[in-house]
Amino acid sequence: MHAKILIIGACGQIGTELTKKLRSQYGKDAVIASDVRKGSPEFVNSGPFEVVNALDFNQVETVIEKYQIEDVYLMAALLSATAEKNPAFAWDLNMNSLFHVLNLAKAGKIKKIFWPSSIAVFGPTTPKDNTPQYTVMEPSTVYGISKQSGERWCEYYHNIFGVDVRSIRYPGLISWSTPPGGGTTDYAVDIYYKALSDGKYECFLSENTELPMMYMDDAIRATISIMDAPKENIKIRSSYNLAGISFTPKEIAAEIKKHIPDFSISYEPDFRQKIADSWPSSIDDSYARKDWGWKHEFDLESMTKDMLEHLSENV
Repeated sequence: MHAKILIIGACGQIGTELTKKLRSQYGKDAVIASDVRKGSPEFVNSGPFEVVNALDFNQVETVIEKYQIEDVYLMAALLSATAEKNPAFAWDLNMNSLFHVLNLAKAGKIKKIFWPSSIAVFGPTTPKDNTPQYTVMEPSTVYGISKQSGERWCEYYHNIFGVDVRSIRYPGLISWSTPPGGGTTDYAVDIYYKALSDGKYECFLSENTELPMMYMDDAIRATISIMDAPKENIKIRSSYNLAGISFTPKEIAAEIKKHIPDFSISYEPDFRQKIADSWPSSIDDSYARKDWGWKHEFDLESMTKDMLEHLSENV
């Protein structure tokens, strides 16, 4: 029998997929989903669900004690573009939710934490191509600043208090099952929806903006893999670089045109262009591959085929 799992922020883009996958692996009663508000009735009724405000320490502690939780996946966060519009709340949510969980682990209430970081920890002074695990990090967004700070605190709580916290730096994530959630890389999700519904797309990034991306199936597999890895294999307690595929809006549009020949794309860069320009174009994830056996499966071609197949059933 697997340890009881709590997912905080289960109704978000990653949380939804993670909840489904963990329940399919360990049984629905082993995985407690929680969020600040209820998601769709279908999702809420698919297993145990609790309304939990990640900023309320007592609510988090109560649900952990109620279900005798051992593993926590803290997925609640305000993403890059949304965070720029509300910096104070973004800092509060992204940092204090992490402190609550770290302190509960420090107190021995939980055994293991997953907390996601992001390529947003990098900045304009970071080497853009094949960005190394250890490099200059001068993030220029609220989201990136909070994630870089979180990495340092995760490492500190592990080194000083022995907290078993594990993290990966997500690249841009692409999924067919949940709509975009306010991230700068969300164009690569929205473009598929618009290709099928409208046959055209206006992109908020310029055509040659190359960014590291990953299909959601790979991201979920990486998340569960790092949590399932033996403790001694996790050598990095800040956050691991994670890579899948890198491409530009122009390249993804060309791939879509193979399936929808009449599809057209135009470019109207907005404030998100500046955010994207501060991020890497490709990532070196050799430490994740060496330490806990990470390997991505989807490339641009196979991802596009899978996205269009699934979305065409709903559009």
